[in-house]
Formats: sequence, structure tokens, C-alpha cells
Amino acid sequence: MSEKTYQVPTMAEKSASGESPEVLFWVGCAGSFDERYKAVTLAFVKILNKVGINFAVLGEEETCTGDPARRAGNEFLFQMQAMSNIQVLDSYQVKKIVTACPHCFNTLKNEYPALGGNYEVMHHSQFLQGLINEGKIVMKGGGGFRGKKITFHDSCFLGRANNVYEAPREVIRALDLELVEMKRCRTKGLCCGAGGAQMFKEPEKGRKDINIERTEEALQTGAGTVAVGCPFCLTMMADGVKNKEKEKEVNVLDLAELIAKDQGL
Repeated sequence: MSEKTYQVPTMAEKSASGESPEVLFWVGCAGSFDERYKAVTLAFVKILNKVGINFAVLGEEETCTGDPARRAGNEFLFQMQAMSNIQVLDSYQVKKIVTACPHCFNTLKNEYPALGGNYEVMHHSQFLQGLINEGKIVMKGGGGFRGKKITFHDSCFLGRANNVYEAPREVIRALDLELVEMKRCRTKGLCCGAGGAQMFKEPEKGRKDINIERTEEALQTGAGTVAVGCPFCLTMMADGVKNKEKEKEVNVLDLAELIAKDQGL
């Protein structure tokens, strides 16, 4: 991949040149380090580049929001990480943050204000929906998706925690795909099994792993693509599809990847 294909400026670089980006793209731990999820980061960056959004990332100045620490019960570590991030964000006078991770989204939006960090925070599904509604992204019917069945898995922190249900579905509908809902969706959606810091440990013994249960529900729709808007959900659903040996028939893709494929990026 040549450097000319995409540009990812840092806040430090923008600040040095006297610029103030429109949005800060909060990449998150998964978007930075998880090999599979790096593709989602890249897809979103390519979209931002194509549309001409003036954005920047923190780069090496970005650290974990502290969400996993708080969910796992380490409140002290959470507050340390949060205060450190707030200090950096405020030093750059950040006003608007966009992130592809619902865990980062929820923490930055709902938990940082109590520690003095007040920002306009958007999930990338909301941002993409806005770009489509404004006509900045015009669907091309690419990516081979048109008319095919797709199902969307609601992330707990995006859906029930923040009531964001329509934005991801509007993005999918714009792609001219046939959206088929799972029986448990929206407010009754089932967790992928990774929330509450469960991502970082083996599940307790039970009748069935949650991600297998959820994958079975997705496969029952007959959809060839399972769309997600969360790095944890992407990992858990992809693992579930592999467990069912359906990876050749069923793709698990983030919303940003769907848009990028449509645009030929």
C-alpha cells in the first residue's frame, strides 16, 4: 500500500502547522493493534480521505480509554487512564471525536464528563450516516452486495447503552442490501459474549458459549454477510462463523468495510 493512497495526520502535526482538525478519529486499542481490525481502521481512514474530512489521530499519544479496567473492577486504573487522555485531548482543544469502537464511544461520551472531559462523541455509524445523508458519500453499487441478504448484530454499548439503532441500519439500507433481522435484535439484541471485559478471559463453563448462540441466530437468517459496528463483536462473530465452518459462505464485516468496498477503496 503506497502512502499516496491514504493520509493519517496526527494532532501533533496539525497543531505544529497551526491547523485545527474538524474531528479527532479515536482509533482505539483494537483498531491499533488487532490484525483483523486494522482493516476497519484503514477502511474508515480511506473514506475520510475520499470525502475530504479534515481529521487527525492522536497516534502514540492515544492510550486505552480505561473501559476494560473499569468493567473488570479496577476503578483506580480507569481513572488514571481517563485523566491522562483528558489532559491530552484538552491540550489540543479537541471538540469532536469519532470512533469505530462502541466501548470507546460509550466511555468517552458518558463517563469522561464526570472527570472533566466534555466532548461531542460520535460512533462511526452515525458519522457515516451523516456523510450519506449529506450526499458526501454517493453509493456506487460496488462490492457485489446489491440485493444480497445481510444481517446486523447490535453491539450492547451502541444499542442498549446508547440507543443507537437506526444509524447502522441506514448505512446498510443505503448499500441496497436486503436487511434481514435476527429474532433478537435492537433492544432485545443478544450480547456477542465479549462485553464486560469478557473479551480478555475464557468464558465460564456452561451449556454453550454466547458467541456460538449468537452466530447460530445470524446463520438462521440466511444472510451471506453479518455486519457489525464493534471490534469485540467482529472477533466474536467471526470466531463463531469459523466454529460453524461457514467462513467460505458467510462474511463478517464492519460497516466501514462495507462502505469502502462499495466505493472501490
